[in-house]
This record gives sequence, structure tokens and C-alpha cells, in this order.
Amino acid sequence: MSVEADWFLRAHPDITTIEALLPDCNGVMRGKWLPRHKLAKVYQGEFKLPVTALSLDIWGRDVEELVFESGDADGICRPLEGTLHPTPWAGVNHGQVMLSLYNTDDSPYLGDPRHVLRKVLNRCHNAGWRPVVAAELEFSLVTYNVDGIRHSCPMPAGQGPIGGNTYGVDVLQTHSKLLEDIRVACELQELPFDGIVKESAPSQYEINMQHVDNPVLAADQIQLMKRVVKGVAASHGLIASFMAKPFENEAGNGMHVHCSLLDDRGDNLFDSGTPEGTPMLHHAIAGCMEYMSESMAIFAPNYNSYRRFQPGAHAPIAPSWGYENRTVSVRVPAGKNASRRLEQRVAGADANPYLLFAVLLSAIADGIEQQLDPGEAVTGDGYKDPQNILPLYLPESIRLFEESDFIQRNMGSEIQRIYALTKWQENAEFRSKVTELEYRSYLEKL
Repeated sequence: MSVEADWFLRAHPDITTIEALLPDCNGVMRGKWLPRHKLAKVYQGEFKLPVTALSLDIWGRDVEELVFESGDADGICRPLEGTLHPTPWAGVNHGQVMLSLYNTDDSPYLGDPRHVLRKVLNRCHNAGWRPVVAAELEFSLVTYNVDGIRHSCPMPAGQGPIGGNTYGVDVLQTHSKLLEDIRVACELQELPFDGIVKESAPSQYEINMQHVDNPVLAADQIQLMKRVVKGVAASHGLIASFMAKPFENEAGNGMHVHCSLLDDRGDNLFDSGTPEGTPMLHHAIAGCMEYMSESMAIFAPNYNSYRRFQPGAHAPIAPSWGYENRTVSVRVPAGKNASRRLEQRVAGADANPYLLFAVLLSAIADGIEQQLDPGEAVTGDGYKDPQNILPLYLPESIRLFEESDFIQRNMGSEIQRIYALTKWQENAEFRSKVTELEYRSYLEKL
């Protein structure tokens, strides 16, 4: 048994069950519950799952084409160092460990989003760059039953909420016990919790994460942070949803990513000593804009994701950039020159963080290596008269993704293929359904 597993079992004799967790292409945790004595087998490389466990659709269904062609072969699940922790919100004696999938010859399976990100990160390291990333995760605290979805925030008597009470500390006080439980759980799981703020939609919150100079670790932490938030909320009788657009006429949930590059001395390669930043920063921004449309299937992975991209919904709808401007898709935040960075504002909170970081870093690297020009910075309203509008429907995004040379070169043909097939299957399911709005619009009138 590994030292980590042995120490964990000795430190937690009350834990009876280990939740072995493998994030799939949607960022949904797959895996098994194992009795504690099986933990040693996990660390000895004796725990297996089919490689197709990573390409299940959002409902957990196989993509039959992938199952039949592979014979549903197994891969080896190996534990991720530092992810073996108790789950204090569960109310039972459980622990958890995250996994990554390998082929039976012990090579990384490149349909695993984590290995895809590691491949992209190696490219950055070979170029002498050390990426630093941080994420801002928006989520909604709601209830849901036969009467539909409801806000959890306080409401005026006899009314629905008017506005979201942005930055309101009184609303935070309403959920003080829940939010404190999130903080404590993050501390126990060694997650980089950096505060919670009330966001612009009712029942919408944002959890901030500290900057990390290892994007693979950052993506691991986002996956676990989401699980903490959802688990703690459930223990309080609420749903914490990272769904992109849970309410029709309110702002959706985004995942904004801040990124800079350090050299081998730890100096910021985007810092010119001025607010404008270096030419490398501008090339990086241009790369983000150049490949944004081809990456939309990652930024907006679900049928619901595209409902964020509407006028007045606080989500950018075109490749654009600007200084200290939250109406553009790539923002350069103000602040100390030494912390100069870009912020990618397109992705929804429903995006897979491994794939999100992979396409972001790939676009930055291509932009720098090709010395692309981002054009003039946008001042004022970036939503007004946008040029080159991003794909606003899932089928268009999937098509661009599966035909993209940029995706194939940087992320590999395996993830490109299985991700596209999974998304086509999900899209077909939504296309086959007749909605309540269609009945109300057409059933009696036509």
C-alpha cells in the first residue's frame, strides 16, 4: 500500500467507504464506491473501468459507436496524489479519491481530459513558459420540484426577487451556515478557497480560487470544489447548480479564467512595466480570439449553454478584447504591472475545466508562436455592433470543433472524436423533444 493510502486509513479509522471518482468528458464524476480495504488495490493499479466511461453522455448513456469499435475495453484507473480526503458533508463515513485513466500498457489514455491538458502543458513548459491560472466559478443555489425551479434567496413579501442584490452581504448572511460549511470543507480537502461573493442574478454566487502555477492541479481543484459546493448545499436541502442558464431572464453562470505566463526566473512574461503589457500578452490575446469559435464546444458544451449568449445577459457574443472592460470576451484586468494577465470570459460554469484550460493554453501558445495581432482594444460597450459573432447554437459549435485543425493538433484526434460524438448524441436527444412552449404556441392555433 502507498504511504498516502496507509496514512489516510490510519488517520481515519471511522471511514468505511471510498468514493473512487473519474471525471468524464462532461466533467461529471463517474466511478465506484469501494470498501476501505479496497483502497490498497486502487493504489496498486488494480482498479479498472472501461475507457468508454469517459465518453458517456450527460445522462450516462454509452455512445454505441465507441463501445462497439473498442469492445468496451478496460483502462487502468490510477489515483491522483493529494485527492484522498474525507467528505465531511456526506453525513456518512466516506472518503474520496480522484482518478485518471491509463491504457493497459500504462501509457496515458488521450481520451482522458486530464491527460489532454498535461500534453498541452508540456508544450508550454518546453517553450519555457509556466502558466498561472485562477478561476471564478459562478453557481446558483436553488430548489427544484414538481412546481419547477425556485430561488433560495429572500424575496419581498408576495413578490419574486427584483434584481440579484449584487455584492449584498445581507444575502450572504442568509446562507451563512451553508457558506461556512463550504469554507471548512475546502480547508479539510486542501482546496484553494479564496472567498464567496453575491453575484448579479438572484440566488447566484461566485466562488473564487487562488492563483495556481499548475493548470492540471487547478483543474483537479475546480472539479473537487464543485463537488464540495454541491455536496454541502445538498446537506442543507438546496441544489447548487453550475448549469449555464438556470433562469430565462437572468444572468447565467460563467467560469472566468485568469491566466499569465512566467519564465524560469518567475518573472511575468506579460508585464512590460506599463498597464499595456508586453507584445507577448497581445499575441496571446490574439490567439484566444483567433480560435474562440473552434473552441466554443468546450466553452459552451451543453444545449442549455447557449442561452447565456443573449443581449444584456453579461456574456460576450464575439471575439473581442479590452482593458478593464467586462463587456469583452478577453479582458486585461487593471492592477499592479507585475500581475498583468488576461481573463477569458466566454466559458460557462458547465465547462470541463481540463478541456477549458487545454484550449485556452493552446490558443495562447499558437498566438504567441504565430505573433498574431489582436487589433485595437474595445472601449465602451463590447456588446454593441459585434463583429464575427461566435457560434450561438450547439450543432454549429460541434461541427467547428470536429473539423478544427487547431483542436486536432493541440489536443489530439482521440479527444476530438469522442467528445464530438458524445455532443452529437446529446444534441440529437434535445432535437427530438417537443417543448411546452411549442404546445402553447402551435397546438391550438395551427
